[in-house]
Amino acid sequence: MANDIRQSTIGTLNLKIIPFIVICYFVANLDKTNISIAALQMNADLGLTTSMYGFGVGVFYISYILFEVPSNVIMTHVGARVWIARILITWGIVSSLMAFVQSPTQLYIMRFMLGWAEAGFAPGIIYYLSCWFPKSNRARAMSFFYMGSVTASMIGMPLSGAILGMSGIGGLMGWRWLFLIEGFPAVVLGIMALRCLPDRPANAKWLPDDQKKWLQQQLAQEQAAEHGHQRPRLRTAFTSPLVGVLSLIWFLQAFGTIGLTLFMPMIISSMHVANSNFAIGALSGAPFAIACIAMYWNGRHSDRHQERAWHMGAPLLLAGLCMGAVLVSSNAIVAYLCLSLAVGLVFALTPVFWATTTERLSGITSAAAIALINTLANGVGLGLPPLLGQIKDATQSYDYGLMVVAGALLLGGVICVAMFGPHRRHPETRARKYPQPLKSPAN
Repeated sequence: MANDIRQSTIGTLNLKIIPFIVICYFVANLDKTNISIAALQMNADLGLTTSMYGFGVGVFYISYILFEVPSNVIMTHVGARVWIARILITWGIVSSLMAFVQSPTQLYIMRFMLGWAEAGFAPGIIYYLSCWFPKSNRARAMSFFYMGSVTASMIGMPLSGAILGMSGIGGLMGWRWLFLIEGFPAVVLGIMALRCLPDRPANAKWLPDDQKKWLQQQLAQEQAAEHGHQRPRLRTAFTSPLVGVLSLIWFLQAFGTIGLTLFMPMIISSMHVANSNFAIGALSGAPFAIACIAMYWNGRHSDRHQERAWHMGAPLLLAGLCMGAVLVSSNAIVAYLCLSLAVGLVFALTPVFWATTTERLSGITSAAAIALINTLANGVGLGLPPLLGQIKDATQSYDYGLMVVAGALLLGGVICVAMFGPHRRHPETRARKYPQPLKSPAN
């Protein structure tokens, strides 16, 4: 009976919550990363060097960093439904307005505004999922959420490359059409969020009473078992050594997710494996198909085997080795395949990382910590793109920049295993932290 109610409840959550937030995150990353495809035309049109482009990419993260923690704290007070809707609507408007910039300075201003508008969305959704999904299903839920991110690159990059071909229609360059078209869906989704995202299980009209009762009891029991009678505090997020270690790991993996994603089309163009903008876009999106598979498999495998450390560390270690293979390979096709595999592996740890984080933290502590971890990692977005641009302008190659990325990924993998491996925890504690997940034909 308990397994039946668990299975039916998780199935309802997967149907009612996951598809909508996946679509939202798809659009979020489309609007954040479409500048990498736009750069194929925009840089020449606005007179941007690679260094200037890197600075324009990085400006986004200044405002994102400044406003991310406050955004998540506000969400815990006003509710996820209203706050996520606000984020979606404002960033959609700003993204579309980027179509009308006329100078590098205007581009920098609009990228800053986009970071302000989007701040808090990803950590807000992560916190939101932790309020709905029990621990034994959380990594898989996180994997579905992040599939929206990688699908945005997998589908969005070829789509964006095709939109570049609209140059001349209405007197606009293709990159302007790109921003104008791809910003609009976020506004529509923001309006829909007011109807589709209840703040908590108690407010879900589509959740049957028996499922609602079971879910609320399950989440309450897990929180009590993990944190006892301690009240979650905001300051804990800023003083906890655990949050510091998690922040460092997420910071190092961001060298791969941010550095590779925002420079992927230009890196592939430099490999001379494609000639047209559409082909470059298609090749830029293909590695994210691997990322989708890797995230789902790794999250599911981690839940089933009740293990987190190696499911975080191994993907980073292997990704670092793949990046090394890119650097030493003299064959462009082999280098591209290694780069694709590295992208997939970097994203593979994502659902497991956030499942680990939300298992160990709760309440306002969790909301603030998630935002803080994400904020510190976004410091990579502030510094790495300008650095990669400067290295490329100085050496006419991306090799030295990719060496930095490879080193960061290897270090992150070592820290994951060292800090969260089985030797760090008594077996009884481990069994308590990761209860046996539901096993069903659907899983």
